[in-house]
Amino acid sequence: MKKVFRLVAVVAAAVLVATTFVAPSATAASKVKVGLAYDIGGRGDKSFNDSAAAGLDAAKKKFGVTAKEVTVTQGTDSEREDKLRLLAKAGYNPIIAVGFLYAGPIKAVASDYPNTQFAIIDDASVDLLNVAGLIFAEEQGSYLAGVAAALASKSGKVGYIGGVRIPLLQKFEAGFVAGVKATKKSVTVDVKYVTEFPDFSGFNDPAKAKVIAKGMIDKGVDVIYSAAGGSGAGNFAAATDAAKAGKKVWTIGVDSDQILTASAAEKKNMLTSMIKRVDTAVYDVIATAVAGSSVNDIIDESGIYGRRYDLALGGVGVSYTGGYINKYKAQIDKAAAAIKSGKIKVPTKP
Repeated sequence: MKKVFRLVAVVAAAVLVATTFVAPSATAASKVKVGLAYDIGGRGDKSFNDSAAAGLDAAKKKFGVTAKEVTVTQGTDSEREDKLRLLAKAGYNPIIAVGFLYAGPIKAVASDYPNTQFAIIDDASVDLLNVAGLIFAEEQGSYLAGVAAALASKSGKVGYIGGVRIPLLQKFEAGFVAGVKATKKSVTVDVKYVTEFPDFSGFNDPAKAKVIAKGMIDKGVDVIYSAAGGSGAGNFAAATDAAKAGKKVWTIGVDSDQILTASAAEKKNMLTSMIKRVDTAVYDVIATAVAGSSVNDIIDESGIYGRRYDLALGGVGVSYTGGYINKYKAQIDKAAAAIKSGKIKVPTKP
């Protein structure tokens, strides 16, 4: 019964917003104070956090909103909760948490601040009306990366490096392997994780990721997809070292279009990136706040609301920057169309 009431409340709120919406004035926009809480690495990680930062920057430019950014350094739940409370007490609204590790802390803080709108990236478990879960179909974008990897590999051996072995990162793995196998069944996929749960240091350990990537390269792997946050830099470094030794190894970035922030040497080996539009999600939260609303699509039957960014919404995809996968565009587009139509159902578990 509680779930039914929740669904009715969300739908009613959405209808009210739809019927009373008026374009925000410049004055209204300038009164919006956005709080953005990064996880370890913060702005400047050239990956997940930077994608969130790009969404904030775009919204600031468009609407003139003010913002405060905070970053955790120890990575404990208590530190994350402290950061969110700092923003809430100071009157920031909306407050956006970057990463699923904020789930517990955001539930605690949002419960104490029911009139403040919160949003969390990569989580849809918080059953509160003032918390929007912003999730992505990572498996769909990773499937397309798998298509590109299979077509680019000359050795018939590709690799996947995940940051931490958790369900979220296994979605990337499952989609990537499915894309590879659907394109060329004979291609093998070497799967490794930087750390095992509950050790989350795998998102910020490029040295260890480089060792893993080098091990793959030594076994003949010539395309490596890393979904590991800051640890992905180790993959790029290993490919650069291989190039110096006369071996061509392609890398695939993640979250943001990583070729844009890569070094000149790294750019030469970056086949593509699986883009996860965290920037779009952050921008959407701010834009709807400026309009006096919230991101409140109903995600599932339990009444959790927010938004799921899939291929159809342009929430995931692959980058063509650098031009290295232009020759595979027809095959990638065909796969994308089949996923959007439901002809291809991409797995979310290995």
